[in-house]
Parts: sequence; structure tokens; C-alpha cells
Amino acid sequence: MTDFAHTACLGAGVIGASWTALFLASGRSVAVYDPSDRAEATVRAYIDAAWPTLDDLGLVQGGDPDAVSFHKTPAEAIAGAKFIQESVPEQIAIKHNLFAAIEDALDADAVVASSASGLTLSEMQAGWRDPSRFVLGHPFNPPHLIPLVEVMGNARTGDGVVEAAERFYKSVGKVTIRVHKEVPGHVANRLQAAIWREAIHLVKEGVASVEDVDTAVWAGPGLRWAAMGPTLLFHLGAGEGGLEEFCRRYTPSFNRWWDDLGVLHMDQDAADLMTKGVAAETQGSTTAELSAQRDKLISAIQQATAGLRNRD
Repeated sequence: MTDFAHTACLGAGVIGASWTALFLASGRSVAVYDPSDRAEATVRAYIDAAWPTLDDLGLVQGGDPDAVSFHKTPAEAIAGAKFIQESVPEQIAIKHNLFAAIEDALDADAVVASSASGLTLSEMQAGWRDPSRFVLGHPFNPPHLIPLVEVMGNARTGDGVVEAAERFYKSVGKVTIRVHKEVPGHVANRLQAAIWREAIHLVKEGVASVEDVDTAVWAGPGLRWAAMGPTLLFHLGAGEGGLEEFCRRYTPSFNRWWDDLGVLHMDQDAADLMTKGVAAETQGSTTAELSAQRDKLISAIQQATAGLRNRD
């Protein structure tokens, strides 16, 4: 389980194509399955676009962008693959049908990881007779640029499978965290959902525009968050006294802010308000143009900080 020279990606949307490019860059071969007639053209175009960035990030480790094959059935795609990344649409019936289609064709020591962000591990395990080789391996989009992968197993997961998945992800340049308890949205999505809920509240209350709330994040705490997490940063925020002193000083302030945070659910009015604000913020830029800008900035940050962080 420590080699994973041949891999498979099931699902060739944005997430699956990004995983494919990353696995190829690491020097592995990749078999791809997607029912779309356009899958091969889409994935090859994605690989071509991502490859220069992967090279800039030092993630092309003898990889061959042409070491990819495309298959008509998921069982064909996973034949001989030791690591399988599943990224099909987040509809439980689709995932269960896929798992049923591949279970009998799996190599005995293969690991299957799901990219699911909204479904829980136990929900997906119901699609397996024996889910011992199956784990959660949730990335952040796009996987070839954002290091984080949230990994989870449970009592039904085989011994050493989670650890094998973590070793594989590390070998392709990822940073993993272990999720110990099942909650909707895992860890990082819940954190960003909490921030976005308050962002919407601030806009609805007329405190600031969509653009200014976004600016407040990327030009303020977002810069710090790219270096360290919030608790460690607050540990540094009170000097030598560390987090204990920070809590002593700022507990009343935080309690006041928490008491005043917005509690809301997304509705059409809120969606319309935020959509209008994004239109003003983007000033006609297409999503493709904005995605390219995002990827360029993320790549620059990754390159600038390479070697400065201990990921072990």
C-alpha cells in the first residue's frame, strides 16, 4: 500500500480533473472514468492548463501528462489501481451505484477515497458490502493547488487504511488533517460557512458592501490565516502571556461579538442581494478570468512560502 504507482479517478468534473493532473505530476499513471462523452477532452485540457502551475510549485516529480487513460466503465478504470479517488456528483444514489459497480473489481489492498464535501462517511459506507477499504479524502478546490485534504475513517474502516491514505496524499504534496467525529461539512467547510454566514449578515444589515466584506477578509485576517490558524494567531496576540493572557484580556469583547453575530438561513432574498453585490465587485469579469486570477495568486503564495512551513 505504500507505492500506489497506478491510480484511478472516478468522476472527471473540476475536482476529478484537478486530482488527475496532480496524480500525474507526481509520477503516477491515472485511469479516468466519467460517463460524459466530453470527459477525455475536458480532462486533457485541464491537465494542459494546470501543468505549468504544477511545475512552478515543484509538484512535477518526473510526471508524464500523457500517462492517463480513459475508460467506459468504473470497473475497467480501477483495474490494477492501488489508490482510487472518487469525485462523482454528491447524490447518494449515484455514489452507492458507483461503489456497487467497483467493489468486486477492487484489488484486495486498494484504497478508495471520496472527495465528498456534503455527504458523511457513514452515509456513503451504506453503499458497500464491506467498506473497510473506503475512507473520506475531502480536498479543497482546486485540489492541485490547495494542499488541504480532510481524511476520515471509522470503526468500519480497516486497520492501516486511513494511514495509507494519509501517506499517499503526503506523497503527492498534500497536507492532511484527521477528522475524528462525523459532522456535516467536516471541518474546513464548517469554518468557511461560519464566516460566510456573518458576511451575508453584515451585507444584509447594511454594515458594508459585498466587495468591502470580501476585502476585509483578504486584506486583513486572511493574510494571517494563510500563515497560521486562528487559535495559534491569538496565542501570539497577547505577547509573552500567550493564549491564557489573550483570553483574560479579550473574553468580554469576544462574548459581546458572538452575542451579536447574525443567525440566518440562505433564502432567495439573501442570494439575490449577494449576487448583485458580486456583480458590482467583479465588474464584468468572467468566472474563467477570475479563476485564472485566483489560481495565479494561490500559486504565488505557495511558491513564496515553499520551504518555510514544517508540514511533518
